Amino acid sequence: MQTTFTPEQLQDPDIQRSNQILRSCVHCGFCTATCPTYQILGDELDSPRGRIYLIKDMLENERKPDAKTVQHIDRCLSCLACMTTCPSGVHYMHLVDHARAYIEKNYDRPWSDRALRWILAQVLPYPMRFRLALFGAKLGRPFARFMPDPRLRAMLEMAPRQIPPVSRNDDPQTFAVADKKMRVALMTGCAQKALNTDINDATIRLLTRFGAEVVVAEGAGCCGALTHHMGKESESHRAAAANIRAWVREMDEGGLDAIVINTSGCGTTVKDYGHMFRNDPLAADAARVSAIAMDVSEVLMKLDLPTGADKATKVAYHAACSLQHGQKIKTYPKDLLKKAGFTVLEPADSHLCCGSAGTYNLMQPVISKQLKARKVRTLEALTPDIIAAGNIGCMMQIGSGTGVPIVHTVELLDWATGGPQPPALTAPGKTTPQVPILR
Repeated sequence: MQTTFTPEQLQDPDIQRSNQILRSCVHCGFCTATCPTYQILGDELDSPRGRIYLIKDMLENERKPDAKTVQHIDRCLSCLACMTTCPSGVHYMHLVDHARAYIEKNYDRPWSDRALRWILAQVLPYPMRFRLALFGAKLGRPFARFMPDPRLRAMLEMAPRQIPPVSRNDDPQTFAVADKKMRVALMTGCAQKALNTDINDATIRLLTRFGAEVVVAEGAGCCGALTHHMGKESESHRAAAANIRAWVREMDEGGLDAIVINTSGCGTTVKDYGHMFRNDPLAADAARVSAIAMDVSEVLMKLDLPTGADKATKVAYHAACSLQHGQKIKTYPKDLLKKAGFTVLEPADSHLCCGSAGTYNLMQPVISKQLKARKVRTLEALTPDIIAAGNIGCMMQIGSGTGVPIVHTVELLDWATGGPQPPALTAPGKTTPQVPILR
């Protein structure tokens, strides 16, 4: 794609990067075949190629964003399926992130949009605030149908029926092991700590069982992804910088072989810290962090879990977009589940998003519900005993639309290797799978 940025504009490192990305696009349109919003809406401007044109025009002309441009960019899920499909290697993620930051600085949103985005940015990244908000939403849930704004209904409907108690495993500490094979820092996250404490608990048990000393670093918290994808750079960089400092301190004091992340949306962002901070005094430390950031499945492959007996349990594996497209990890979770003895099934639309996408299900609930309904249909068509995924957002999204229990991949692997049965398998309102005891 030809661009016409001026030499003065190209002095801006963000414009430089976007110019490189725009020039790599050859207008082929392969991206439209795997774009969820284009599949649903059929509008060229709701495809990656269409959004690229809008972004190019906006940035080149230093134009104040108009409502139409903002609408189409807001509708992007950042699922990054287009990056998997693109034969030219267009790094759409960095381009749309730049566009969102530009919009945040230059567009005056309607007051209702500003209020919603402010609330999400002030609540979701903070576990205790989010926990209190969930209690409030739980009380208001019976009145959701009376809410005139579908976004408010989505916020109330998001509240789980049961809010788990705080897990002390998420506190800063070290889980030592006798025969240490590696030392890792576990990112405990933010929203996940309020929505589902079983995931971190299972991760710690699983890692320590097979020789990994696990550190929960003092000062680490939200990865910054939620605000990053809203274009709120100052908030996202502040959260990321706290993590960088916390993990670098652990790297310098005790050494780290990996930073383990069990929420794939966070993993995609942490692995991109090197880019996010490339022009910041923290650049070198950010690059060090990104270099050892790993999805939990990557670390478990290194630990070489034992092979389990056939369990005759059908597991439908949902591939989170941030894992398969953002991090290019497509086989490890399935390989681990198969090795543990599970029969692993994949839906026909495994490459397409479930509609969660961070805060997308709250800000774009109509499109999100259509994507959820399609994903649930294709998963249930497999008649699985259990659904497994590697991202809390996907788990909440899919779980709200099916009676099949959904758990994190690490919960099944923990169960298969001596841990407790995942609580979600016997949760109220779910179909208890007829599966044998695994150990």
